[in-house]
Amino acid sequence: MSSPAEKAGTRQWVDNLIFNFWKTSPLNTLNLETGEKAWEEPLVAVARGNDPLFQKFKADLKPFYWLPEEAWSMKFPDEPITPEELSVISYVLPQTPATRADQRLEEKLPADRWARSRDLGEKFNCALRLHLADALTEAGYPAVAPERLPDFAYQQSETFGIASNWSERHTAYVAGLGTFGLSDGLITPKGKAVRIGSVVAKIDLPVIERPYTDYQQWCLWYAFGKCGVCIRRCPVKAITPAGHDKERCFDYIRGTTAPYAQSTYGTEATPCGLCQVKIPCEDRIPV
Repeated sequence: MSSPAEKAGTRQWVDNLIFNFWKTSPLNTLNLETGEKAWEEPLVAVARGNDPLFQKFKADLKPFYWLPEEAWSMKFPDEPITPEELSVISYVLPQTPATRADQRLEEKLPADRWARSRDLGEKFNCALRLHLADALTEAGYPAVAPERLPDFAYQQSETFGIASNWSERHTAYVAGLGTFGLSDGLITPKGKAVRIGSVVAKIDLPVIERPYTDYQQWCLWYAFGKCGVCIRRCPVKAITPAGHDKERCFDYIRGTTAPYAQSTYGTEATPCGLCQVKIPCEDRIPV
C-alpha cells in the first residue's frame, strides 16, 4: 500500500501525463488557420475501482455493462485482478470559448468549430485515452482505455434505451467530476460543453470525496424546479420536462446534423450539441 505522499506524487505524475499531451500533441487542433487547440485545459479526477456506484450501473444495465475489473481483464486476461487494486482515471475536455460562442449563434445545426471539435477533437480524445493507458502500462501500471477496446459498443437497454457498455459520463460522475442535467449531459465544474475520457489502471491513487450527494444535484431544473433552457434549445423537442428522448435525439443527429456537417464542413462525426450552450450550465456549475 502506498503512503499518502507516494500517492500524491504518483497522482501528480498521472495528471502531468494528461496535461503534457494536451499541451503538446499536434492532434489537439481544430485544423483552422488560427492554430487554436480543440480543447481548453483538462480537469482530472480519480475513482476507486471498487466504488459501489459501478456495481449499481452494472445492476441497472445488466448484463452488458462493464465493471472496471471486467474492462481491465479484457486487455490483460491472464493477470488476476481485484477491484480494490484498480483506479479509474477520468478527465474532462472543455470546449473553448470560441467554439462555444459560435455554437450559441446556431439554432438548428452545429457550427463549424463545434463540428470540428466533435470530429478532430474526439480523435484527439481517443489518442489521449491510448496515450495515458500506454504510458501507465510502460511505467509498470497496466492500464486500459475501455472505450477503445474492440468490444466497446452501444446496445439497447430495456430500461434506459440506447446505452454503451462503458459510459464516460457515468465514470466521471463516480470520480466527482459532475452530475447529470435534464438533457442527460454531465454538468462539470467547466459546464456541460465538454467531452470526457477515462482509463482503468492497476495503480494506487488518492481519491477525494465527491462534492455532491445526488446524481442531478448541479442541474437547476432538478435542484429548484426551474430553468429548462435546454428544452428550448433542442430543435426537435428531444428534451422535455420528463427528460431526454434518446431515440428522437439519435434520429436527428444521424439523419440531419451528421450529413449536414459532412457536406458543409467536411467532418465525419455526429455533432449537434445545441443543448450544451446558451444555457446556465454551459461553462460552469449553475447552482
